[in-house]
Amino acid sequence: MAANTNLAEMSPKELESLAAQAKQAAAPSATKILWREFKADRPALISLIIVVVFILFVMISPLFIDSEKMMTTNILAYLTPPLQDNFLLGADANGRSIAMQLIVGSRNSIGIAIGLTIISSTIGIAWGLVSGYFGGYIDWGMQRFYDFMMMLPMTMMIIVLVTIIDDYNAVTLTLIFSLFYWMGTSRLIRSRTLAETKKDYVSASITSGTKSWKIIFREIMPNISSLIIVDTTLSFAENIGVETGLSYLGFGLPSRTPSLGTLIANANDPNNITQYWWTWLPAAIEIIVLCLAISYIGQVVSRAANASQRRVNK
Repeated sequence: MAANTNLAEMSPKELESLAAQAKQAAAPSATKILWREFKADRPALISLIIVVVFILFVMISPLFIDSEKMMTTNILAYLTPPLQDNFLLGADANGRSIAMQLIVGSRNSIGIAIGLTIISSTIGIAWGLVSGYFGGYIDWGMQRFYDFMMMLPMTMMIIVLVTIIDDYNAVTLTLIFSLFYWMGTSRLIRSRTLAETKKDYVSASITSGTKSWKIIFREIMPNISSLIIVDTTLSFAENIGVETGLSYLGFGLPSRTPSLGTLIANANDPNNITQYWWTWLPAAIEIIVLCLAISYIGQVVSRAANASQRRVNK
């Protein structure tokens, strides 16, 4: 009876607020929405399992592999075919195990891709948000710098930097890539931010005196989260192939450092393409499967983010 009396004494606004809170509490959480989307999309769920298990495997397994011994030349094992002489995936022209190089090389390539995605996406998202929100001279200056960077021949600049730096490694290569691979993200985020700044919730926040940084990172950025997730996911899939392409040209990681790129570089030899396919094909298949799986995952995460955002806005 007391509860009914309290409800009767509430104002219409208080009742509406209470109903909204009850509705939000009853709505599924973002985690449940994400899991529901994965269960509804079987290929994406299989892709998620493949990617998670594979990344854990290639990050843990190299801890039990002696990289120096693995890269030692063994002439007696010259181009050993798969499943012979204890070589599961065969050996290369130096008699080194393709399977071990694939495990250690996957860790190096995926590590570069993860680092590059985190750094370049962070720079690109922040750059695009600030440029799109403030507009005016700030946007003009930031976009002129963007145009200048876009005019530079990116691949040639990376090759020059790699050439002049002595004793570079995976970390150095990741930082070099990050200097150039943030630009596409920044332009995409800027265009969406320009549209968001014209909406009522941004105008209301500005009118109420909310600080610009809070509006940018606490209001605008969550509202474009689905776009950020899709772009970051696709960037990760693309970045796996960044090091591969340069290593194929001979300007990626050093030849003594295994990676997916150095393995695929074996395809530079026509004989390897036709006769000794095991020296490069496993790495190529791995890249294709990973990129497809990550794309499936990104689509589901995007749908879940859109559903969560709609739930919050109701």
